Amino acid sequence: MNNLLPTLWRQLRRSAFVTIPLALYLSGWHTEVIGRVQQVVLATGLFAPTLPDAPPAAAAKADYSLPLRTLDGRSITLGELRGRVVVLNLWATWCPPCVAEMPSLQRLHEQLQPGTDRVSLALVSVDDSPEKVRKFVARRGFSMPIYTLNGNVPRVFDTQSIPTTFIIAPNGDIVSRHEGMAQYDNPAMLKFLRKLQQQR
Repeated sequence: MNNLLPTLWRQLRRSAFVTIPLALYLSGWHTEVIGRVQQVVLATGLFAPTLPDAPPAAAAKADYSLPLRTLDGRSITLGELRGRVVVLNLWATWCPPCVAEMPSLQRLHEQLQPGTDRVSLALVSVDDSPEKVRKFVARRGFSMPIYTLNGNVPRVFDTQSIPTTFIIAPNGDIVSRHEGMAQYDNPAMLKFLRKLQQQR
């Protein structure tokens, strides 16, 4: 009898290691839970994107033909943001690191001044279902500009990893590319974007 309780406890612990992750996966909550844990890691400030001290000498040019669809179904291209600083973020609802960094992008969006800052965020979901993206955005209460893909991603924005974030200067130069999650609402990022908007 003395050995029975420790044996039952070990079996219960082992089954919990299987049952809980399986339940999270089957319910669809695994992305949310992992994303929340990664948000805590991001809050440490250790995952700030690397920003260049000066614009790269031979920067790739943005392809403004990137086909987008607004959440209300309107077809546009990235060209509508030409002449502005653009923070272009490729993400998906099923990607925990994407979900983890989105609150920091929302806070960055809220720090930008519409009247003075010529900086635009463009978060582009690579999900197959626009409806799934709309529900995700509504549930999270995001107000930043979020789009879905409306065609193929041009080669210059092609990536094997999401999230991937590109920073595009007003002249179309891609001055920064960051693969993986990062904390974007920091003073260094805001200063970098505001300085970049002065370039032509």
